[in-house]
Amino acid sequence: MLSGMNHRPSGERRRVLTWLGAGGLLVATKPVLAQSGARPTPACVVRPEQTEGPYFVDTGLNRSDIRSDPTSGITQEGVPLRLAFNVSRLKSGKCDALAAAHVEVWHCNAKGVYSGVRDRDTSARNQKFLRGYQVTDASGVSRFSTIFPGWYPGRAVHLHFIIRAADSSTRTARLEQFTSQLYFDDALSERIFASAPYSAHSGRRLRNDEDGLYRDGGSKLVLAPVKEGEGYSASFDIGLQG
Repeated sequence: MLSGMNHRPSGERRRVLTWLGAGGLLVATKPVLAQSGARPTPACVVRPEQTEGPYFVDTGLNRSDIRSDPTSGITQEGVPLRLAFNVSRLKSGKCDALAAAHVEVWHCNAKGVYSGVRDRDTSARNQKFLRGYQVTDASGVSRFSTIFPGWYPGRAVHLHFIIRAADSSTRTARLEQFTSQLYFDDALSERIFASAPYSAHSGRRLRNDEDGLYRDGGSKLVLAPVKEGEGYSASFDIGLQG
């Protein structure tokens, strides 16, 4: 069981993450286009890994609702976002639901501030809002309740995630780990940021195509939220290669 593990992710790039859906990418060190006459593309297709960034904090918080700080109980304001990760393992050409995978999420608040780090807002350094992990259930699903992320100078709107799972393909126990980021459609971000509390954050926000990290495969990592009550819901389908 991987829950509660204090394991800071390394920067090593891994060829372990795939996603469910159509596409012309084959598993490789970096995604490459499938060529005519090549072996058939599997049902799960590789997604690009992206950097962990400077704001990871190993909080050990096993929780589905990551909006609040566990000490103060103060909940971050923002448009509600329900996010589900559907995790599977690619094996023998098909993807099977992967239980007991460790999925961790973190992102900034509506003001563009991360908790638990030396950021622009010093009051957030001892807090742990918008951070937490879940372990996938028997159907390979982990769910989070959060808010639509804000933005900060130099980056497009995004959130971070790590997936860890025990590698069952070898006799020796080994941890598979994948780190990347998820993005949002610019038009949706603009609509959300026109209202409070996001509208109080002034300055110039980068659009996706202006963000260097987004240009490095980010178009494969864009969520498609749908309206749900006063907020949105979105899901992300991924699989570890077995």
